Order: sequence, then structure tokens, then C-alpha cells
Amino acid sequence: MLKVYVWQFWLLGIATFAVVGALTPCARRFAIRHEIYDHPNSEHKSHAEPTPYLGGVAIVIGVFVISYGALFAKELSAKNLELQSSVLLPALLLGLVGLWDDIKNLRPLPRLIVQTTLGVFTAILLIETHTVGVPTGHPWLDGFITLVWIVGICNSINFFDNVDGGAAGTVAISSLALTYLGYQGGQYFVAALSAVVAGATIGFLLWNKSPARIYMGDAGALFLGVLIATLTIRFHPHALTKWTSFSTKILLLAVPILDTSVSVTSRVLRRISPLQGGQDHLSHRLVRAGLSRKVAVFVLWSLTGAFALCAMVIPSLSKIAEERVVIDAAAIWVLLFFIFLSTRDA
Repeated sequence: MLKVYVWQFWLLGIATFAVVGALTPCARRFAIRHEIYDHPNSEHKSHAEPTPYLGGVAIVIGVFVISYGALFAKELSAKNLELQSSVLLPALLLGLVGLWDDIKNLRPLPRLIVQTTLGVFTAILLIETHTVGVPTGHPWLDGFITLVWIVGICNSINFFDNVDGGAAGTVAISSLALTYLGYQGGQYFVAALSAVVAGATIGFLLWNKSPARIYMGDAGALFLGVLIATLTIRFHPHALTKWTSFSTKILLLAVPILDTSVSVTSRVLRRISPLQGGQDHLSHRLVRAGLSRKVAVFVLWSLTGAFALCAMVIPSLSKIAEERVVIDAAAIWVLLFFIFLSTRDA
């Protein structure tokens, strides 16, 4: 059995950071040359000037180059190739759908149908290969939970990409936490791919932080959404009870889930379609409360870090202590939900 060292995960992250950081300005120049912009031409757009898309292409290329490069360089086997491809290829397919949406502006329903179809495929794959973390033991229930999780998180990350650096920074923080948890728990595949995702998002963040010079677009958001959803559902937390194990996964992505929950609830209460865009996300509400866009993003990153820290300490706690952490975190999440929901929608 090959020894695994911490520096190997650092190396994966740094290599991906370098590749994506170098590719992103190339993607920006290509987008400008071919006039592929996100235009502020609808009410739910909050930026003032057209901003190039295609940052997601740099993220996808960086993740694939480093992931498969490391696989071929270290330990190539049919099993490892199948394991890695089962995560990356569904993400790539949905990323391509997102790229088509960036260029042609697809309607929400067809995109949701494709997401659900790929979610079903990925859920079946995870169940059949016995790689669902914390399975219930009931295949149909495991499949349903996995499907809802993948489609839900995929959309949450896409919705969360509504402010400069919002989605990239949040996925980076969650991925770093998952890298730590995967390594500590001996789940090296999850840790390695999470390190790659963290490196990719931080590398992109160099160009996406406020004021953003390029957006990841749906290509990047949907690709990252499928990746982080699949990695968290594969991860098996070393918690002492099943419900705190499930909660660990939720804590890692608590803020994107909060954003989607607030926005969808707000739209349902106002009797408008949850699928349409709007300026009712957490970042928009923080800005309307008087914060600058930079400070609003920092607040969202801080909340993500706080919930991720709760997830990271759970494996080291006693049964009573881990339950206390989850209950307290859940109470804070509910409080934040009602605080955000009570603020002005637009």
C-alpha cells in the first residue's frame, strides 16, 4: 500500500492553482475577442458593465489536467480511473450544458431537466459502486437522498454565483475543509480531488474577486456544483451517530443552502417562479442593508468558514459534544434564515 503524505495534497492544490490562474486570463481574452459577455440586461443582474464569461472553462481544464495527470503519474489502474471518471465526467457533461447556456442563454426548465437526468445517473452510479457516505441501507432511500442532494447543491452553487467571488470563495473554503476531513479520515480520493477543487477555485478567484474581471458562468458553477455535491455525498464522516454524520455534509455547504432556501422561499411567498432570477440572494440583501459588495462577500465567506469549522471538529468530539455542535449550528442557521428572509427582497 502506498504511503500518503500531507504535502502531496498541498502539491495537487498548488498545481491546480497555478494552472487555473494562468488559464483564466487566456479565457478572458478569448471571451472578449468573441464577445462572450454577461450583459447587465435584466433586473436580476447586479453588475453595471458587461463582463466576460468562460472562467468556468479554465476551471474545468485545470481540474482535468491535474486530476488525470496525477492519476497517470502515480498509480494508474482501471479501478482508480473508473472511480475518478465517475465523478469528473458527469461534472464535465453538466459543465458543457452550462457553457452552452452561457453562449446561447437556455431557458431554466431544459437546464433543470438535464441536471436531474445527470443527477439520476450519478446517484445510480454511487449506489451501485457502494460509494455513498453514510448510506441508510435502503437503496431507494439512498438513491433519493443522493439525487436530491446532487441536483439541489448543483443549483445552490449556481444560484450563489451572483456576486464577485461569492461562489468561488465559498467552494474553496468548503473544499479545503473537505480536504482536511478526507485526509484525517483516510478517504484519500475525496481529499485529493477536494484539494484540486480548492486550488482551482482559489486560482480563479485571483481574477474573480471584486471587481471581477471575468465570471465563471454556468459552465463553472454547474461543474463545481456537481463536483462538490458528489464529493460530499461520497465522504463518510467519522461521527458517532448517523444524524451527525449527515449533518457534517450539510454544514460544509450550509451557506449556499441558506442562500437558495431564502431566495426560493421569498419567491414562493411573492408568488413568482423559483426558477427565475432575482436580486433576493444573501449578497443582495447584505448590500441593501448598507454593506459594500466586498464586505458582503467577506461576510458570506466568514459564515461558510464558521460552519465548515463546525464540520471539521465533529470527528474529534464525544457523542454529546458533537450533537451539541450540530444542534447549535442548526439553531444559528435557522436564525439566519429568518433574519435574511425578513430583509427587503429588492
